[in-house]
Amino acid sequence: MTAEKNLFDSPEAEAKSEARAEADVRAGRLISHNAVRRWLSSWGSDKRLPRPRSGE
Repeated sequence: MTAEKNLFDSPEAEAKSEARAEADVRAGRLISHNAVRRWLSSWGSDKRLPRPRSGE
């Protein structure tokens, strides 16, 4: 069995990241899945869309 890979260097870094994410959700700073899909779908086209922002 292999150890699970973690993107964070420490449990403290992971906890800080989770706290920031939870604060963003509570404050409504979210980007919809559809907005991200539209943005990514525009990559490589002549009409690339700007990066979506929260509230769009």
